[in-house]
Amino acid sequence: MITEHPKKIIAIGFVLVLFGFIGPFLMVLKILESSFVLNFLSYGASISGLMLGVIGSATYFRMNKSRTEGMEKGEHSEHM
Repeated sequence: MITEHPKKIIAIGFVLVLFGFIGPFLMVLKILESSFVLNFLSYGASISGLMLGVIGSATYFRMNKSRTEGMEKGEHSEHM
């Protein structure tokens, strides 16, 4: 699944990191009441979103690198 849709993984990671930022921000503004569960959920969302973003980015660049290497090899063989 990860290798098929890395952009989806990056988007999910972005949403989780965004929740990890907005949750504590709303707690500081006293819009949400701070609780252990909400704090832990915000922290977990932030960390897991960051990890998903890194994994998705690495997968995306690895897929594109293999595509461009194949194209470059094909171009060199045509010119020789």
